[in-house]
Amino acid sequence: MSHSGDLSRPPVMNKIAVAGGTGLVGRMVVDEVRRAGGTPVVIARSVGVDLVTGDGLAAALDGVDAVIDVSNVETMGAKRSIAFFEAATGHLLTAGAAAGVRHHVALSIVGCDRVDLPYYLGKRRQEELVAAGPLPWTVLRATQFHEFAGQVIDRSPRPLALGLRMRTQPIAAREVAVELVAAAVDRPAGLLPDLAGPRPEAMDAMVRRVLRARGSRRLVVPVPMVGRAGRQTKAGGLLPGAGATLGRETFDAWLARA
Repeated sequence: MSHSGDLSRPPVMNKIAVAGGTGLVGRMVVDEVRRAGGTPVVIARSVGVDLVTGDGLAAALDGVDAVIDVSNVETMGAKRSIAFFEAATGHLLTAGAAAGVRHHVALSIVGCDRVDLPYYLGKRRQEELVAAGPLPWTVLRATQFHEFAGQVIDRSPRPLALGLRMRTQPIAAREVAVELVAAAVDRPAGLLPDLAGPRPEAMDAMVRRVLRARGSRRLVVPVPMVGRAGRQTKAGGLLPGAGATLGRETFDAWLARA
């Protein structure tokens, strides 16, 4: 997809840092950077770089042309989510500016601006900091990954599996990685069109299909989304907006391949 109306040749990006490069989508972004002919630099605690404290970040960003931030924190709380994204984003932007990084790309979530889930408040803060920060930037909002249903199952207390009653339009994480790298090597574009899968799905139905594919007999417990966030989700808050970019792989096709 096109990330800029400027038809002139974008700058060559040789070295691309991937914040959160050891996570699900981060590993795929690292692979995609290599496929695109670039040199990935993994930013993660396991390689001695701490986004929350900033330790090791200056050295990691030395000579880096672009940063792709897919860092994440496992929390259901707003306070912890906001604290993490404020710290991580602030350190990445400050260190990036000092290192001469030319492009900061952040992965965000479709609906984070209109669904008041606690975790999403952290993503909103991340977007605000990136947009107001010292680096040329691009933000790509994606819907939940196809992988999300399996993650919900894995985090559910056995012998149950929580079936969230929510509508989403899931996309394969691999397709998100491709778009992130394409954005990084292009010119900064601000907020890109939403990125979503080819069709809407019900999350509880996705959970059932994953269990069936795994041959699991765990009992699915429907979990309705309540309160204001529930109403916002029911109104289509997690679905992509007009002009969205749509991926190709359906959830069923992904599940058959996974």
